[in-house]
Amino acid sequence: MTTVSAGAGELDRPLTVVPPGERGATRIADRVVAKIASQAAREAVGPLPPGAARPSATVAVHHEIAHVRVHVELDYPCDVGARCRQVRRRVVERVGALVGMQVPEVVQVERLHLAVGTGTPQGRTR
Repeated sequence: MTTVSAGAGELDRPLTVVPPGERGATRIADRVVAKIASQAAREAVGPLPPGAARPSATVAVHHEIAHVRVHVELDYPCDVGARCRQVRRRVVERVGALVGMQVPEVVQVERLHLAVGTGTPQGRTR
């Protein structure tokens, strides 16, 4: 029978600290950041109008800064600026919390969907 021990000698010697520049680095793929940004945008947008595509994102990462382009389709009429701020805030918050990257720009509204049955006339009126 063989016994396994931590070894008393290993516990007595001091731990060596490796300088940060020599430890290596963790690289997070752009597609991982894009998935995080897409999910955050979905959470911020809420229910989609009929026929709208789910929010999607494209990302380019340079030196711990994620340049995110989120494509969203919104119902109209709505406060487009407020909805975009919600998406931007959520994406910046989630990407920062999960991967520790800064996000300087975020939203691109791809399409507006006219709400059906709003009681307002459609098209031009005289």
